[in-house]
Amino acid sequence: MSAPMIVQFLLSLSLLIILHECGHFFPARWFKTRVEKFYLFFDYPSKLISKKIGDTEYGIGMLPLGGYVKISGMVDESMDTEQMKQPPQPWEFRSKKAWQRLIIMLGGVTVNFLLGFFIFGMLLWHYGEEYIPNQNAKYGIYADSLGQKFGLMTGDKIKTVGTKAVDRFNDREVLKEIVFNGARTITVERKGQEKTITLPEDAVNQLTKFDNKDKPLFSLPVPFVVDAVLRDKPAEKAGLKSGDVFVSVNDIPTRFYNDFTLLSPKFAGVPVVWKVKRGNDTITLNAQSGKDGKYGIAANSDLKQFYTAEKQNYSFAQALPMGLAKGEDFLVNQVKAFGKMFRGEINPVESVGGFKSIAKMFGKVWDWERFWIMTASLSLILAFMNLLPIPALDGGYVMFLLWEIVTGRKVSDKVMEKFVTVGFFFMLALIVGINLLDIIKH
Repeated sequence: MSAPMIVQFLLSLSLLIILHECGHFFPARWFKTRVEKFYLFFDYPSKLISKKIGDTEYGIGMLPLGGYVKISGMVDESMDTEQMKQPPQPWEFRSKKAWQRLIIMLGGVTVNFLLGFFIFGMLLWHYGEEYIPNQNAKYGIYADSLGQKFGLMTGDKIKTVGTKAVDRFNDREVLKEIVFNGARTITVERKGQEKTITLPEDAVNQLTKFDNKDKPLFSLPVPFVVDAVLRDKPAEKAGLKSGDVFVSVNDIPTRFYNDFTLLSPKFAGVPVVWKVKRGNDTITLNAQSGKDGKYGIAANSDLKQFYTAEKQNYSFAQALPMGLAKGEDFLVNQVKAFGKMFRGEINPVESVGGFKSIAKMFGKVWDWERFWIMTASLSLILAFMNLLPIPALDGGYVMFLLWEIVTGRKVSDKVMEKFVTVGFFFMLALIVGINLLDIIKH
């Protein structure tokens, strides 16, 4: 992994942890509940830095698996059972009314939900949405290996996936309809005729496999126009010039750059005949690459030179509800994916990634737009996961508090201690297991 990946991941994670814990910290203080510790990362086996201000010790721990606030009189991951043996004090969590404790426990996920929606809205307000209308994809699609597996062909023009019309050129939208909404057909225009492709039964499993996570179904075909020729490389020796447009290699059509990259390794180290257009003329060039199959050509990859893009801008007032809608759509898809895992339609071992996979999604170079998209997505995932009714997560506490509010009977501290202990070690084992699998898969 590159340094920008690691730094972006840690910055995003730190921001989300701090804001999540603030969601618990401030309601606790509003209800006059003592907060003994506020930590970014866990302070065991040791702490990196710490400073006590008032009743609260603030710091950064050594174990970057999350963070926590230690609230007096609460059974939590600190496993401070000695405190719970003492008589309840007015400033303790256990002395507060059930509805107050519920608000304190829901504060973290509330912050994460609001933060995710807000960031999505601000991204739309600042950047807008730039896209290529499907009708502007004049060359159709370039079917990548995964798309070809499902029956797509280069040149196809995507019309519908399931019953949904495809208005914007975006293979992720097609993938989403298949994985989350159960689409089983793709309708395309092929050589002037409409054709319906029926997807294989295991399409969802194939698309969610770990090895296929970053693979596109299809992409925009880019005409192979030479942008630059590197000095003292085979392409320069062959006489190739900037602005040349490739026609074929050994009479095999290479209209698109993707075609050329697939063919080049097959002719590594052997003579080839290129046909290129230079102005109004078609000329023939003789070339020979090294054993690596490279010629020293930089292709023009600026999509805007080949396709007309459109941009939708949003005012601040428009962006906020649109950000909410975008966040809701993301959350619904996550819930659907979670349900499919439980039903066995998605293999969790193949589809779930750990810290390494998440860090890689930030990219090798620093990109603020991508950083904030990832942060918004992680914030919503963190909120959703924390709401699961697992002891040691916020959702576990909420489950017990709702039981108390409905029945009027409080779950004993002893029972809570046992549940939280089991839940904590279950979550720790799950995190370690997922990250070990992540390392093995890489």
